[in-house]
Amino acid sequence: MRKVKKTRVKNRSFFHEGMRSMQDEFDGRRTAEAIETHRKHYDFWVDEKEMIEKTTFFFIASSWKDYVDCSIKSGDQGFVKIIKRGVIEYPEYDGNSMYRTAGNIYKNPNVGLLFVKFDGKSRRIRINGKATIRRDKKTLSRHFGAKFAIRVECEIYPNCPRYMPDFFTKEESIYVPRKGKGIPPIPNWKERDYIREILPEGDPHKIKLKKVIES
Repeated sequence: MRKVKKTRVKNRSFFHEGMRSMQDEFDGRRTAEAIETHRKHYDFWVDEKEMIEKTTFFFIASSWKDYVDCSIKSGDQGFVKIIKRGVIEYPEYDGNSMYRTAGNIYKNPNVGLLFVKFDGKSRRIRINGKATIRRDKKTLSRHFGAKFAIRVECEIYPNCPRYMPDFFTKEESIYVPRKGKGIPPIPNWKERDYIREILPEGDPHKIKLKKVIES
């Protein structure tokens, strides 16, 4: 296994006390830790690189004290650039002069990014990151028309599209619980060998998966 070099984003715990408290309340600690162990990573997987390099938008959350902001960043394909392992940049173009995202980053580098396709099947890319504002000529040369750029050092973990509808076909997700429809199908991730035997008590699919394992 390749040794992970420690950086700012890799030095902290993946879960804080509030997350742990909720995990314990709903018997989810085992599942959460298995997902962290097997799915968290710091270098983009091949399909993630393709999605990021082709995207025309993503969502970014930032905060400082009571100032919390969620924004969408958009551009042509290629406006988000992977500049090295686990590090991306995107341009800040001419805008409304409020600088809500950049202003928060100026005070607090912690950000959350979401890359998503609204097709009801492609998994999402969730990123916890440390962001910096870049104004140097070398960086700006990569981003035509940018006033400055934001660089993000990434902690990456994929997220299934389980409850997402297909915005193109208008097809609803089959996984959403609905009255009179019984228990929804088992999502693929629960069938993984490192997950299926440690699901929380009360999980709607736990009994069915146990029967499959024992058969």
